[in-house]
Amino acid sequence: MNMLSPSILSADFSKLAEEIQMLEKAGADYIHIDVMDGHFVPNITIGPVVLKSLAGKTKLPFDVHLMIENPERYLQDFITDNTEFITVHMEACIHAHRVIQQIKGLGVKAGLSLNPATPLNTLESILEELDLVLLMSVNPGFGGQNFIDTTIEKIKKLDEIRKEKNLQFKIEIDGGINLENVEKILSAGADMVVVGAAIFAAKDPFEETKKFISLIKV
Repeated sequence: MNMLSPSILSADFSKLAEEIQMLEKAGADYIHIDVMDGHFVPNITIGPVVLKSLAGKTKLPFDVHLMIENPERYLQDFITDNTEFITVHMEACIHAHRVIQQIKGLGVKAGLSLNPATPLNTLESILEELDLVLLMSVNPGFGGQNFIDTTIEKIKKLDEIRKEKNLQFKIEIDGGINLENVEKILSAGADMVVVGAAIFAAKDPFEETKKFISLIKV
């Protein structure tokens, strides 16, 4: 089953609780929460205090994406009753295997993310430990960027590896996804798509979310 994980990075931060409740009502599967530190990526977003204030305001699980340096120092801070996934960047982890085990030790699912220029072979020795692989289809840091087309072949290759090794991790894609390219992305082998600007920049974000769901849930 394909899943939609809308990113609140592009939401109205003055009414985040209302925004995530709107996404839940529209039928989203997750809430994607982008955490940026201004070091690993050139932007600063929300931190644990905001995340915890949103916990309990929705029944949707949180898909937490840590775009931060030294993520192992902060994992516990992002655990809430809503947290289902915590994903860290391969590029930010000196000891990726240890960090993945730390995430699992906190009772949530563990993911690793790759930037567009990072090759899939960096994951070879750790794929069996992962619940999710998040492929960035833009260079991380800001919403509203254009989808990098070479991501499609990267998705296909990762899906082939998953089938060859008979593994169960989810493939999630984040960046530049819109109504025109979402079906192509899912057809390549993705299971989860992160959509931010394409939803929240729309005239009616609720109806736009429903349009995405109508394409995804086929």
